[in-house]
Amino acid sequence: MSAALLPLLRIPVGVLVERDRAESPWADFVWRSNAVLPDEPDTEPWTILRQQDGRTLFYAGSATVDLYASETARYRDNLASGVPSIWVVLSPSEGAWPYTVVAATADPAEGEGFTEAADNLVEAVPMPQVLREAIESFIAEHHVEREFVKRERRRADPEALARRQHEGGHE
Repeated sequence: MSAALLPLLRIPVGVLVERDRAESPWADFVWRSNAVLPDEPDTEPWTILRQQDGRTLFYAGSATVDLYASETARYRDNLASGVPSIWVVLSPSEGAWPYTVVAATADPAEGEGFTEAADNLVEAVPMPQVLREAIESFIAEHHVEREFVKRERRRADPEALARRQHEGGHE
């Protein structure tokens, strides 16, 4: 892997997941990411943290928020959104628990990209202040404004289309 593709900063986080009783004949529970904790707690994945009113909060495991110099504009947009978020990705598991923590990201586009796998559960959860500060520092150190270059469109050549139709035998 080239150095340009490696993250310059990796921030470990703990992922909290909530299981709620479903009001549906097709599912027993609804699962959703609830929060991320700065750093990884010394807790086994899928430890129950709280049970109340049919809801159960679990520490589901850890992930890393990887930061890349090439994505600082996206991180900056996330922070400026008014609701800075970390996107948590859970993927179905064949193990003892229904989901595995797959990723956590501060890049909104990457978070959205994880939704392409229909089985993934992708939730934007509030970004803890300590992560926000680390990401702000990362942006300050690594952001480079890139000039937007609009490609010039080539004008359509109506004669080229006419020649193709004629050459193909279609009139």
